[in-house]
Amino acid sequence: MKKVSVLIPCFNEAQTLPALYEELKKLADTQTAYDWELMFVDDGSVDATLDVLKQLHIKDERVCVLSLSRNFGKENALLAGIDNVSGDCVVVMDADLQDPPSLVPEMLTYWEDGYQDVYAKRRDRGREPLIRKMFSLLFYRIMAHATRFELLQNVGDFRLLDRQCIDAMRCLRETERYNKGLFCWIGFKKKEVLFDRGNRSEGESRWSFWSLLNLAIDGITSFTTAPLRFATIIGAIIALGAFCFLVFYISKTLIFGDPVQGFTTLVSVVLFLGGVQLLSIGILGEYIGRIYNEAKGRPNYVVKECSSDW
Repeated sequence: MKKVSVLIPCFNEAQTLPALYEELKKLADTQTAYDWELMFVDDGSVDATLDVLKQLHIKDERVCVLSLSRNFGKENALLAGIDNVSGDCVVVMDADLQDPPSLVPEMLTYWEDGYQDVYAKRRDRGREPLIRKMFSLLFYRIMAHATRFELLQNVGDFRLLDRQCIDAMRCLRETERYNKGLFCWIGFKKKEVLFDRGNRSEGESRWSFWSLLNLAIDGITSFTTAPLRFATIIGAIIALGAFCFLVFYISKTLIFGDPVQGFTTLVSVVLFLGGVQLLSIGILGEYIGRIYNEAKGRPNYVVKECSSDW
């Protein structure tokens, strides 16, 4: 009998876990053709999340818990779960019930048909702030032109991955992770499933605008050197323009003399060039910072305890 693992990273989700467990239990009890593993990764929660998970483990042996020593971030929590799941496939989903467990049987059907990455795509972005939606579309447009593979739009982490995909993800140990990009980068046979993303059942989202912006920067710098190329091209254009201005002003001085004027122009040019230089240095700094983090070779996460030890 094939085994299906459900992987849920959790951070301060004590309120949502009972309802989520009931939905997953209903799913596992109705899909009796498979063995089930419910893998919860506690990403350093400061509420009662771990206590709730321990109670669920006592109640149901299918519940497996991995508790990290601190909050390492969702991307690394997902890696921790992927490293420890034992199923023939894994269903990755959030703990807030915005990813409906009722969609999993359809995913399993496509998996049995031979698809190795069955991803859930939102029909629309729902009630999302306009500025956030605009930046999301801009991010996907940049990635579409800057990378050599297709980054799926309106697709989150909610998906089913075959064992081959799991093994491939385990090989990717980079520190600065952007899993949505990694899922696309590894390739394999993919299938789209459309769904309507619901609202959180309890609590509030911890993904602020700045958190998402940082995630977008991680995604861009992890999968393309286009910003470096952009800085190079802009620098070359400005250098050429500066050379043309130099020739112009030298010629003007030789022909018409050198009256004292042009202070505003001089200040504007200096400030513009200084701004471009600082922007280019900042782009270089983003990449150098990531090289620094990778060079340290620290593990992506540290496990504090797991349910197999209880």
